[in-house]
Amino acid sequence: MGKIANKKVKDQSKLDNVIVYPGEPYPLGATWDEEGVNFALYSESATGVDLCLFDSPDSLAENVKIEIREVSHHVWHVYVPGLKPGQLYGYRVHGPFEPTVGLRFNPNKLLIDPYAKSISGTIQWHDSLFGYNIGDPAEDLSFSETDSSSYIPKSVVIDHRFDWEDVKAPEIPYHDTIIYETHVKGFTNLNTEIPEEIRGTYAGMAHPASISYLKKLGVNAVELMPVHHFVADRHLKERGLTNYWGYNSIGFFAPDARYSSAGTHGEQVAEFKNMVKEMHRAGIEVILDVVYNHTGEGNQMGPTLSFRGIDNMAYYRLMDGRYYMDYTGTGNTLNARLPSVLRLIMDSLRYWITEMHVDGFRFDLASTLARELHAVDRLSAFFDIIHQDPVISQVKLIAEPWDIGHDGYQVGKFPIGWAEWNGRYRDCMRDYWRGADSMLAEFAERFTGSSDLYKGEDRRPTASINFITAHDGFTLNDLVSYNEKRNFENGEDNNDGDDHNRSWNCGVEGPTDDPEIIALRDKQKRNFLTTLFLSQGVPMLVAGDEWGRTQGGNNNAYCQDNEISWLNWDKVDQKLLGFTQQLIAFVKKHPTFRRKHWFRGVPIKGKGLEDIAWFLPEGTEMPEENWNHDYAKSLGVFLNGKGIRHVNPKGAPIYDDSFYMIFNAHYEPVTYTLPPEKYGSLWRKVIDTADCCVSDDGQTIAAGTEVNVDSRSIVVFKHALEEQKI
Repeated sequence: MGKIANKKVKDQSKLDNVIVYPGEPYPLGATWDEEGVNFALYSESATGVDLCLFDSPDSLAENVKIEIREVSHHVWHVYVPGLKPGQLYGYRVHGPFEPTVGLRFNPNKLLIDPYAKSISGTIQWHDSLFGYNIGDPAEDLSFSETDSSSYIPKSVVIDHRFDWEDVKAPEIPYHDTIIYETHVKGFTNLNTEIPEEIRGTYAGMAHPASISYLKKLGVNAVELMPVHHFVADRHLKERGLTNYWGYNSIGFFAPDARYSSAGTHGEQVAEFKNMVKEMHRAGIEVILDVVYNHTGEGNQMGPTLSFRGIDNMAYYRLMDGRYYMDYTGTGNTLNARLPSVLRLIMDSLRYWITEMHVDGFRFDLASTLARELHAVDRLSAFFDIIHQDPVISQVKLIAEPWDIGHDGYQVGKFPIGWAEWNGRYRDCMRDYWRGADSMLAEFAERFTGSSDLYKGEDRRPTASINFITAHDGFTLNDLVSYNEKRNFENGEDNNDGDDHNRSWNCGVEGPTDDPEIIALRDKQKRNFLTTLFLSQGVPMLVAGDEWGRTQGGNNNAYCQDNEISWLNWDKVDQKLLGFTQQLIAFVKKHPTFRRKHWFRGVPIKGKGLEDIAWFLPEGTEMPEENWNHDYAKSLGVFLNGKGIRHVNPKGAPIYDDSFYMIFNAHYEPVTYTLPPEKYGSLWRKVIDTADCCVSDDGQTIAAGTEVNVDSRSIVVFKHALEEQKI
């Protein structure tokens, strides 16, 4: 570790002197080598950097302050022999305080290492955390001389060693992936099958009760809401609330200490790794929801916690020096055009893959990362670097394809290798099932993978992450129970009455005892779930939707770390849960619904049958003029099991049963005639959302027979492969 020429540094605190070595500029962060620790911090504009060592997280001042004298390519570095994992540290960075030109150095503020692998706890809000004097008429142009070290969590040196027991990642292909979006605390905090002391933690997620549930449900990838160490906003804490969702990162390498049951001096790292290992042992991938578009430091009136005090201009997008561009709605935007930020993001992603063994990432407000000056550029440096990176390019990369810029909605515009949250799928399916005016052509596009958005440049249907609900917005239960969105903060009910949710309460707002309304809502839930899992693309299910979780009409529970957001395992709708389990098992069994490639709509090997065909109630194929009708609420869909057109890992062609699906969003029953015999002579009903049925043993019906489809329901028929001539 470059242990050249010992240097004695006079300590300004308790110890007489400390022996240090120059150390190395790489890797950034604190790196333990079993003999000591190398510290490296990037700051281009700093004039001096002090490494501060602490005995405890609540120390009033550092026990040792070391002036870092070695600088290589803007990296300040030092090696301290004898330090061990668990050592607490932070930085004080010197330089000009000139906010009007973007310089906000203030050595009175202890700073979190951007590359800290562990952070000791949470921020204790105090005026000293701000680089300016709160209440000063000059606002952020004033200079605070108050020491913040007592109120900010300390960075922690970790022991990176961990026994993975040779457990390998599942490496599930996209077309076989079923994503389950959940929150570490929310999923486990009320589950009485998990020991109380580990509920709400990584260990709770790794507990056999959690993993058994996920296995029985049938999902094979958990997408965890942010686990990067984050900031709980001051204004929320002062109101008795918090940033429950966690989209306010401050430590892009550190698993958040709030979800640790083992300790906060590096123990959370091993606990997180063990969670990943147990998920992988069960064949479940771990995808992280990551927030690289901004930090928890806010705008010019925000606190000085890390990046702002280390080198404000090297991390943030600034306007006129003093102010921050805000494409995220949080006050600031990281500048992914800068080499220092690109390196931070890439180093963080590689770390979570190589050291923490995660399987992919969902990028919050990913359009922000693609912005060059103001416009979103799909060929930006961010994408170029990821595309050529031999590690990052091999995991699942999922974009939330929008931000709050004027051109921020970029669905379908991300490069090859990326999947995207398909907001248009969500909107279309919600409109269809609530009976809103929507074209059948739009439904067909979304159901078949959204080729209008993703086809081209070798992208496939799996570029579409299909979802009906997400963490942001109504739960599935509330989608069919409320017309008006509500935000609850501090017990207040703020009803803004708009139609953003595209929801329908089925006739009564909120809870009801009316059995007809309850039955209709239950059927609508099954309709949404069935549509989601039968659609081409990658389905994403939100935790609790499979058994009717409610947030009481709250469509923005970001600050609710309580029963509004937590899964209540005592209120499981077992009938809906059983239906969802059977539905997922059915889809996993049939590759017809999990295709790698686009439908072609052409005959299969000259036999006159297309891989997909669309039908009117009379049993005839739908003519062109019907596609743009906004009053048509029902249609039939034939999927040819002989037209899957991809092969198994050994190169053999894949065949499956054929299916005929009838979607009826009309408020009255519809009579459908099954297709002519050339599509299948004998059909067996396998799904009926009207009677909560998913079964391979349903009644058999001959081709051309009339069948009655209940109002607002889906019926699926199967023509068995063994009855087909290939």
